[in-house]
Amino acid sequence: MQKISLYCWATVMLAGCNSVYVKPNTLDTTEVFYIDRGGNQLQHAIKEVMEKRDYNITVGHKRSSTRTTYITAEDVESVISASDIGKARYIVQISETVPKFRPIWCVFNGFWWWRFNVSIADNKTGQELLGWSGRGCANSSVRLLERILDEMEQ
Repeated sequence: MQKISLYCWATVMLAGCNSVYVKPNTLDTTEVFYIDRGGNQLQHAIKEVMEKRDYNITVGHKRSSTRTTYITAEDVESVISASDIGKARYIVQISETVPKFRPIWCVFNGFWWWRFNVSIADNKTGQELLGWSGRGCANSSVRLLERILDEMEQ
């Protein structure tokens, strides 16, 4: 009985480390996904998981922008700028801290501790389809990502 209550307590503690907002059945996996280049371990893991699932991924950076300057009716100069992300339907935005090596806490889960925020937005509709703020061991976070993507795919 003590083992069961200890297991339940550990599960609740680990599950409390993530806050996930997801819109089910909203991802069309045949469309193009844009992800920034570089990143730490989580960003590379997300790219690997999505490539393994045969998502069409384009990698780059959003720093280049298109600028249009015009004069309004009141003779005020106005500037419109937009990020150049190509033909991507979905934008995957990832912010993460530097991973921490946790050999005791994450001994069976990849040894690395991640803190992160992940967002997937539909560039066509402007809706955020996934908002995930979390922390956890590397392998358990990747497994949770797999379950989230299962729920989001059409």
